[in-house]
Order: sequence, then C-alpha cells, then structure tokens
Amino acid sequence: MIDVLYFAWVRERIGVPREKLDTTAVTVRDLIAELVAREERYELAFADLDSLRVALDQELSSFDAPLAGVREVAFFPPMTGG
Repeated sequence: MIDVLYFAWVRERIGVPREKLDTTAVTVRDLIAELVAREERYELAFADLDSLRVALDQELSSFDAPLAGVREVAFFPPMTGG
C-alpha cells in the first residue's frame, strides 16, 4: 500500500488531496500510467509531465525512480520563487 498525495492544481483536477493505493508499478512513470488508465480526471492531471514534479518519501525525485520500499508519492507543480 502506498500513499499518493496531490497538491495545487493536480489536486483540483483529480478531486482528492490523497489516496491509498495498491499498485504493481515498478517506477513512478508506471504508477502514472496506472492512474491515467483509471479515469479521465487522472489523464487531465498527468497530461503534461514537464509541468509536474514528484517526491518520494518527501525527497524530490524523477519519474523513472523505482517505487520499491517507497511509502509516499507526492505530485505537485514546480515551485516558484517570489
């Protein structure tokens, strides 16, 4: 079981701030493919990966990172200064 968290407009498009998932995904990219296959709202949220960042157990990571041993995946837009 893995906790998946959504922030900012990602949360708005999906409609929930977090969910617990059972997944067979090996990488973050695999997890995204599983989510996109579920419903259109996920497809909309993950349509442009260049506008997203991911953190695994609160550490910035890449979409090709392995999920083995990961407890939490968070998706969010890039941070801006100001």
